[in-house]
Amino acid sequence: MSQVLDTAESATQVEEHDIVIIGAGLSGIDAAYRVQTQNPGKDYLILEGRSALGGTWDLFRYPGVRSDSDMYTLGFPFEPWPGPDAIADGDKILKYLQDTASKYGIDEHIVYNSKVTDAAWDSAEGRWTLEVEGPNGTRTVRTKFVYWSGGYYSYDNPNNPTFPGQDSFEGQILHPQFWPEDLDYQGKKVIIIGSGATAITLAPSMAKRGAEVTMLQRSPTYVITQPGKDPIALSLKKLEGKLGKEKVYNIVRMRYAGMTLGFYEFTRRAPKLATKVLLNQVKAQLAGSGVDMKHFTPKYKPWDQRVCVVPNGDLFREVRSGRMSIVTDTIDSFVPEGIRISSGEVLTADIIVTATGLRMQLGGGMTLKVDGQPVDLAERFAYRGAMIEGVPNLAICVGYINSSWTLRADMLAQFFTTFVNHVDNGGYAFGYPVNSGGPMEPLPFMDATSTYIQRDIWDFPKVGDRNPWAVKQNFFSERKTLGKKNVTDDVVYVRAGEARKPADDVHTGVTQPESVPA
Repeated sequence: MSQVLDTAESATQVEEHDIVIIGAGLSGIDAAYRVQTQNPGKDYLILEGRSALGGTWDLFRYPGVRSDSDMYTLGFPFEPWPGPDAIADGDKILKYLQDTASKYGIDEHIVYNSKVTDAAWDSAEGRWTLEVEGPNGTRTVRTKFVYWSGGYYSYDNPNNPTFPGQDSFEGQILHPQFWPEDLDYQGKKVIIIGSGATAITLAPSMAKRGAEVTMLQRSPTYVITQPGKDPIALSLKKLEGKLGKEKVYNIVRMRYAGMTLGFYEFTRRAPKLATKVLLNQVKAQLAGSGVDMKHFTPKYKPWDQRVCVVPNGDLFREVRSGRMSIVTDTIDSFVPEGIRISSGEVLTADIIVTATGLRMQLGGGMTLKVDGQPVDLAERFAYRGAMIEGVPNLAICVGYINSSWTLRADMLAQFFTTFVNHVDNGGYAFGYPVNSGGPMEPLPFMDATSTYIQRDIWDFPKVGDRNPWAVKQNFFSERKTLGKKNVTDDVVYVRAGEARKPADDVHTGVTQPESVPA
C-alpha cells in the first residue's frame, strides 16, 4: 500500500488517502480495525507523532504503571484480552496492542514521527489538507475523512507546577510522564507529590522495590481494592470450548461493564452509603497499622472525582509494612533537603516525583480551519460526542472517564465508519453536524470535579442538554443512541458542486460560563 515516507523527498510531495487516522494508540488501532472491516476498499493511513505505537501505554514508563480499568472492557471487543490479569501492567497492555496491530496488518498502515499540526478543510474540493511535522520538516497529506484519535491530554506538557524554593532542592526532581529509564531509587528517600491514580500506583511500586516512600497529598482520594485476577472470569473462560471464545469474552466484558456502571450509579444515587462502604473497606485493610483515616477520607462525594483502583491491596500492604507513609498537608516550600510542609515539618528526600497530573488537550493540539476560517473548539458543540458542529468529515474520539475508555471509543469508531459509508453510498461530498433546534445550555464534555479536568475542560467542545448533542457517561444508555449509529439526525449532507458551506449553518454559538475554573 501507499505510505508517506519520512524522507527529504517526501516533504515536497502531496499524498492522497481516503481516510487518515491521527494517533496509533488504543483508539487509533481500534478505529483502523473498524475501517478495515466496515469500509472495505478504503485506503487509510495512520499518522503517529511518536516513534512507536501504543499511545499512553508506550509513553508512561514509571514503576508499576498499569490499567485502572479492567482489561476485559479496556481490551478490544474484536480481540479478546489473552491474559489472566483483570488489572494488567503497562508492558503487558503495550504488547497486546502491538500484537493486535500486527495480527490485523494495522501496523503496516502506521507512519511514525508524523505529528499533525494543522488541518484545513476546503468545501470546494471536499478534502482535508493536513500539515505533518517530521524529523525532515513539514509535509502535506490530503484526505477526504479524518478520525482524530490522538487522546485527550498533552503528551509534551503535563501539569508540572513550579513550587516555591524548588531550585534550592539538592536532589532530583522528575515527573512521571518523563520517567528516566536508568533512575536508581533503591535505598533512597522519595517524596511523591499527588494523590491520584499515578501516585497511588507509583508509591507502592517504588516502596516494594526498595525506596523509602512518602506520598504527600493536599487532599485524599477515594480508593477501592480489586483483585488482580478475577476467579469468575477465569472460570467462565473454561466454557470457551462449549460456547466459543467470542461469546464467553462478550459475557465477561458485559459483566464488567455492568459492574462498573452499577458501582458508579450507586455512588451517585446513595453517596452517603457509598462513602461508608468505601471507607469501611479501607479501615479493614489498615486495621492495626495505626494509620490515621484522615489520609483516606476525601471531602467530596465518591465519583465527583475518579475512584482509584488498588490492585490486590498493594498500597495498604506497603503502608502496613512501614516502607511507605502518607502525609496530608500543603507545601510551604522546597528546601535543600526536601519539602517543608505547612505544619512546619520538613520531609527529607533524595528524589521528588511531581505526580501532579495531566494537561488536557484534544488530539495533540492540532489546529482546525474550515474554508479558511479558524475553528475554536471551545465555541462549538460536539455532536454525540463524536463530531464537531460545522466541521465536515471529521470525527473525534474521547472515551469514558467513569469506566473503560474503549467501551465508548469502539462505538465512536463504528459511528465514524457508518458516517463514511453514508457519505459515499449517498453520493455526497461531505457532511457535518448542525444544531437544528433552539439554543442549548453548554455543558462540559466531561462532567467531573477532578482538578486536571476542571483546569482545561472549557477549552474542549461543549455538549448539549438534549440528544443528539448530549453525552452520557453510561455505556448501556449510549448503546441505544451512539451505538445505533444514527448519522442523519442534525447532520447536513452536501453533494459536489452544491453552493453550501458549513459556515452558513453554524449560527448557534456557545456562551462560555461566567466563571471558568482556573
